[in-house]
Amino acid sequence: MNTKKLKLLLCSLMGIAVAAAMVQCTKSEAVSNNIKPDKLAVTAQPAAALATTFVHPGILNTQASLTQIASEANANNAERLAAYQKVLDYCNSHSPSNGYKATISVASSAGTTDETNFKGDALLSYALALRWAKTGDNNYAVTVKQILDGWANVFQGIVVTGSNPNPNQGALEAAWAAPTFAAAAEIIKHFKLPNGQTGGWTTAEDNQFKSFLNKLKDNYINNTPNYHNNWVVSQGYAKMAIGIFEDSQTVYNNGLALIKTVIPEIIATDGSMNGEICGHSDYTHFQYSLTGITYAANLAAMQFNDISVYTASNSRLLAGYNYQYKLIKGTVSPGCNVNGSPSSPIWPGIEIADRRYHTTETSFIRNISPPYGLPGGDVGFLGWTSYTHHNVY
Repeated sequence: MNTKKLKLLLCSLMGIAVAAAMVQCTKSEAVSNNIKPDKLAVTAQPAAALATTFVHPGILNTQASLTQIASEANANNAERLAAYQKVLDYCNSHSPSNGYKATISVASSAGTTDETNFKGDALLSYALALRWAKTGDNNYAVTVKQILDGWANVFQGIVVTGSNPNPNQGALEAAWAAPTFAAAAEIIKHFKLPNGQTGGWTTAEDNQFKSFLNKLKDNYINNTPNYHNNWVVSQGYAKMAIGIFEDSQTVYNNGLALIKTVIPEIIATDGSMNGEICGHSDYTHFQYSLTGITYAANLAAMQFNDISVYTASNSRLLAGYNYQYKLIKGTVSPGCNVNGSPSSPIWPGIEIADRRYHTTETSFIRNISPPYGLPGGDVGFLGWTSYTHHNVY
């Protein structure tokens, strides 16, 4: 081979190697170097890679974010410790229910003991997973697995009881619980402590837990009616979370499509959400929608640098938070009699929304009552976002 051809061959091989290295390191560097995921260019990776590779742990928390908050809390960072105290408060006031049942009873507009056990255990497993990631105490990981295994091994179905029941109530309860259960399992399955220790998640546990999630998804979450409100938001968010845990592109994308479809159905162009507010006569349910959409937006941004939920329908999610700001300031009203105050309580989705948008309006709402744990003890969506997300990218 002559010298000229040899040089051309070497240059070509070097170019291929550099390109391959760039493709391989894009996502891992974004995580390990704490680069803000939702600020990265959407074109940083080819579409094929985006569709098939999930970040783990990857349901609202990553290896990098969990390492950061644990390090700050363990270094006595006052703000992080104050937020972590909310996690401790829940752990110290709750124990595993041990109420694992094949069939749980739920009721429309009223709680049952089964609901409290089911969703309460989901939240406790997540809180204890956060505690394990901070302390490295394996006892917490063991308890998380006991809770997850307890439900995964016995659960078969949901029945709706009570007076004038909505026959679809089981779908909503499943959509609330599934992402929190999955977020806890993601941490135990994938997170590595600084010493390399893991939570000891076994293949048998993984298979049984996936079966549990699929029962919730296939028999309930997939059958959620579209009331054009927080129900379908919860459905979309739940499917995205399940898709991440199961590495299912189809389930994840179906959830993402639901979220994008329902955003303009719930949030008007001026940000108003009168269907939620007047439909329930409270200042709670519209925050369910804002929180569920925000959590879904964070999943997409964290997984694939996909900010499309944040910007969907001309940033309609931000318009919704702007409307919440106006409600609190008293410059708008929903045009119906509403119970309660628009500023109490505030749902923890605002912590993530303010991290992304950080406008005058989102910052004002966020600063009303941090650090955020569970709003008024509500067990619908996971909380403690001040610990996991404030100034965390």
